[in-house]
Amino acid sequence: MLLGISDTEGGNTPGIYYDLGVVITHKLYHYRGVIVSIDPSCLAGETWYQSNKTQPPRNQPWYHVLVHNSGGLSTYVAQSNLKEDTSGQPILHPRIQCYFSVFHNGRYQLKPDQGFSNSCGI
Repeated sequence: MLLGISDTEGGNTPGIYYDLGVVITHKLYHYRGVIVSIDPSCLAGETWYQSNKTQPPRNQPWYHVLVHNSGGLSTYVAQSNLKEDTSGQPILHPRIQCYFSVFHNGRYQLKPDQGFSNSCGI
């Protein structure tokens, strides 16, 4: 999705473009991951935001992402820093099964009950 200048600087909050289970790639750092949660704008505190290297606008959707092959890391990323991953490859992460039941056609399907397993430390 292309964001116009008015989307981030003209007072409009861009709509949520990616959905739960979508596999993404970070535009700057090139890591892959899968979206597990979405906030309509950045909900992180000011201290965290100021320590963020890219500091994209806060008034856009932000995504909680399980990072591929990271040993279990997750991250919080602004929509403007993401693009959909088209590799069709799954994400290797120890908590995938906490959120999703199946990987099909390049994306993950939420568990039928859409609840997260307590056994995953969530």
